[in-house]
Amino acid sequence: MGKVIFITGASRGFGRIWAEAFLKRGDQVAATARNPETLSDLARQYGKALLPIQLDVTDRKASFAAVNKAKEHFGRIDVVVNNAGYGLFGAIEETSEQEARDQIEANLFGLLWVTQAALPIMRAQGEGHIIQLSSILGINTLPTLGLYNASKFAVEGLSETLAAEVKGFGIKVTLVEPNGFSTDWGGASAIHTQAMPEYEQIKAAFYAGVTEGSFGVPEATADAILRLIDSPNPPLRLFLGKVALPWTKQVYAERLATWESWSEVAAAAHGK
Repeated sequence: MGKVIFITGASRGFGRIWAEAFLKRGDQVAATARNPETLSDLARQYGKALLPIQLDVTDRKASFAAVNKAKEHFGRIDVVVNNAGYGLFGAIEETSEQEARDQIEANLFGLLWVTQAALPIMRAQGEGHIIQLSSILGINTLPTLGLYNASKFAVEGLSETLAAEVKGFGIKVTLVEPNGFSTDWGGASAIHTQAMPEYEQIKAAFYAGVTEGSFGVPEATADAILRLIDSPNPPLRLFLGKVALPWTKQVYAERLATWESWSEVAAAAHGK
């Protein structure tokens, strides 16, 4: 018997690829998008197995309504995939208040509202799996993506805490952390701040270091996600791509070395 999966941001990118992979293997999917017409071809192909729902995840009331609609339609929700979000490109000094607030609203609060809506349903079921789309930029950072980095660091802290809080209810939590992939995350889906000339050199250096080999093939992630939701003991964190782990090992080695070099200062600050 297939799973019932609620996935946000299903109109394109990872969300579209994963929703189609779920449907193809026989799962039932409640798929949300700002414009559900983008899901019409899947609806024609998969019929009653797909429930398209219009949703802007930053609307808390609408998020609760969407999750409850999926529960009423399918009778349960086995997996929630919080995929909706976007990238804000620009230096921190360049970022306007509205741009900063919008980034956090979409990437953190949108995820929080859907999670909160799903938890009572999963508690009543005695089981469930919440998958949060984070990023390697929730572990390590890159310049000119400061607010995006911040949003994903927040998702990491929220979700790790959540995992400890809901484990006793039979609910599992996984943070999925992709490195760069060739989706439109950096293209049509992205927002760019108003550029300041002072940061041109930093941006040029950043883009000069980006190579084609840095980006994975989005369609290749589908098998990993299927294996994740089928695992009886899914991990708290799952990298996607070849770049994430080597980069993180390097970053954490540097962090540990710095912490060790300041360990005497840190211990003295304890005061006793």
